[in-house]
Amino acid sequence: MELAVEVFSMLADATRVRIILALRESGELSVNSLAEAVAKAPPAVSQHLAKLRLARIVAVRHEGTRAFYRLANEHASQMVSDAIFQAEHSLGGVPQHHQPEAEAIRKVSA
Repeated sequence: MELAVEVFSMLADATRVRIILALRESGELSVNSLAEAVAKAPPAVSQHLAKLRLARIVAVRHEGTRAFYRLANEHASQMVSDAIFQAEHSLGGVPQHHQPEAEAIRKVSA
């Protein structure tokens, strides 16, 4: 259970969540590309990536002097998606991720 708490703690940072989303979308990115994607300075992104790497959330591949990062597995990406979905429920109304279901129910009811 303590390890799960550490994972949630690691994901409790907006920049790290943005990094995970950028890697999910692009697959593999350099530090500079990630910095641009998350609108942060490369040194700050490097520090976040080091933490994510230690937590085994991201993996790194070196090519010469450049480092390319990717998600180590699908679990962190899924947790971020689930957190976004949960947050949508707190907004009231039909959450965006339920919109297709709500539309299908309306068509059946009509």
